[in-house]
Formats: sequence, structure tokens, C-alpha cells
Amino acid sequence: MKNIICFFALSFAINFFGNAQLNNYKYMVVPKQFDAFKEMNQYQTSTLVKYLFTNNGYTAIYDDQLPEDLLNNGCLALKANLDDRSSLFATKVAIVLKDCNGVVVYTTQEGRSKIKEYKSAYAEAIRQAFKSFELLNYQYEPKENEIEKPITVSFKNDVKSLNTEPVTSVSKTNQNEMAEATKEIQKNKPVVGEEQVKEVAMEKVVSSSVNTTSEILYAQPIEGGFQLVDSTPKVQYRLTETSVKNVFLASHEDKNGVVLKKNDKWFFEYSDNGEKVLKELNIKF
Repeated sequence: MKNIICFFALSFAINFFGNAQLNNYKYMVVPKQFDAFKEMNQYQTSTLVKYLFTNNGYTAIYDDQLPEDLLNNGCLALKANLDDRSSLFATKVAIVLKDCNGVVVYTTQEGRSKIKEYKSAYAEAIRQAFKSFELLNYQYEPKENEIEKPITVSFKNDVKSLNTEPVTSVSKTNQNEMAEATKEIQKNKPVVGEEQVKEVAMEKVVSSSVNTTSEILYAQPIEGGFQLVDSTPKVQYRLTETSVKNVFLASHEDKNGVVLKKNDKWFFEYSDNGEKVLKELNIKF
């Protein structure tokens, strides 16, 4: 009788406290490669964990496919990790959920398997661990004052100007345009000296080959890089860090390229129909 009472008491405690902890999170983020493994989706563990979360009523997503609201507010999700406690004679795992600050919010029961083949052993152990979620009646309930946090930007000490600084360099692909512009100016517009010809020609070519913007883009840290938002606020660019300082892989609308720093200025460089395009950005980190 005591054992039955203890079982129901434990079930109630897991259901009540587990629900209270998990219901405030909209997403479960599943890494494509867990810390315990050397390969992506090793033994199909990531695939199975994502499937089991979905099967239990959670919105599960891979860590490289985050939706826009989660990119803007990382605290909408819990990140799942596989705590591998395996020994020589048994495969043992638990699912650990951490919040956006790295704090452990929930840990499942330990799942075990004595199957010798790794793929089958991890599958059995993970399914056992997920029985903890079967006791929970999960339903997403946003926290008060934390419902879909909007992007916030600060305009303090920022002054917008309609004028932009002149660009002093032209890409190599526009050298022919520079020569043509110089000929046109010399033919149609009298000038005092050669330097003035070059200056006017440079201005003409730059206006067509290098896009400039005075709009301030605010850099917000995200996992693996930054997102650049405008004053709307709207996410305009996503930057992924590289091994080179001040060089980021970048995406903007349907364009992919790099954002890099040259002569204390930031540029978005991409290819458009085989032609290299350089766009100056006004980024505030």
C-alpha cells in the first residue's frame, strides 16, 4: 500500500513541477550533434530525440533551423542535451534541458540498455528516458511580461544623416568603367587638371558600383555571430563568425556573401549575376 501511495505521489510531483517548468517554453532545440559524440547525428540520436519531442506534443527544431522569433528572443526555448552515462556493460543516458542562461531546468529519468549494438542500445535508452515526458501534460503558456519579446534598439547618442562619407576605392571589376568615365568627362566637360578628371570620374563610377547607406544597423549577438536590425526594428542581415577577424559570412534577403571591415568601414560583398557588388553598411556594435 505504501509503495502505491509513493508511486502516485511521485507521479503527481513530476507532473506538477515538470509542467510548471516546461510550459513556459515554446521550443525544444535539438543539436544535430550532441556533446557526447564525435559525429553529426551519430547513431541517429538527434533524429530520434527530435521525433520523440514532437511525438510528445513539443515543438522541436534543430539548432541550425531556428525561427525568427527565437532568434530575437533565445529564452523562448530550452536546449536539449544527451547526458551519456554509459559504462562498459550498459548504455545509460538522460535528457537534460537547459535555458538560455545555461541553467538546467529539467532532467529526465535515466534510460538504460544492455544491447551490444550501439544504435539499438541508444535508441532503447533514449526511449526509456523519454517516459519522463509522457507523465507531463505539456502546453505552451508564455510568461507574463515576456510574451514574444520584441527587438529593442537604442537611439541614444545616434544621429542619422542624409549625407554619407565619400567612398575612396573602387573594385577591380570597375576599372574599365573608370576609364570610360574619364574619357567621357574629358570630352564633354572641360577641367583644369588631371586630378580633377580622376576625382569626377571616381564619383561617377562609385555612385553606380558601390551602394552606400546612412541607416544605422544595430548588431545583436546570436549563437555563432550577430543579427543586424534596423530602426523598425527588423532583422536585415545575419552574420556568422569565421576564423578571420572582422570577416563574417552573411545573408541578406536572397543574397549570400561576406560582411567585412576595410579602412574602418563595414561592407557587404556579394555576387550579382557574376558581378561583385560592394555595399557599405553603417553598423553599430
